[in-house]
Amino acid sequence: MSAIFYHSEKQREVAEQSKEEHQKTVKRQIQTVIKPAETFYDAEDYHQKYMLRQHRSLFQGLVLKPNEEVWSHAASRLNGYMAGYGRLKDFEAEAANFGLSEEQEEYVRKKIRAGGMN
Repeated sequence: MSAIFYHSEKQREVAEQSKEEHQKTVKRQIQTVIKPAETFYDAEDYHQKYMLRQHRSLFQGLVLKPNEEVWSHAASRLNGYMAGYGRLKDFEAEAANFGLSEEQEEYVRKKIRAGGMN
C-alpha cells in the first residue's frame, strides 16, 4: 500500500496539495492514501520493499546488510520504479547513485518503459 501518514493538519494539507499537483503530471490515478498517523509497526522482513523483491537479482545486486532495505534510499527508490512509479528521465538522473551494473540499469529502464512511465 502506498500511504502518507500525517501528524498535523498542516502536514495533511501539504500531502494533499502535493498529491494533487503530481496527479496533473501522470496519467494513472494516484492510489496513495493520506491518513492520520497512528501506532506504526514495521512490516515483516519479507514485506519490506516488496515490489523490488519480486526482481530478485536487482534486489540482491544492492548488497544490503540485514534489514538495511528498511532505511536504504536506493532500495526505496528502486522499489518505486519496480512498482510502476517514476519516470525514465527521473531514473536516468539518479541511476548512478544506485551502484547498479549496466545490465541492472538496463533492466530497470526496460521495466519503466513497459509500464509507460517514460
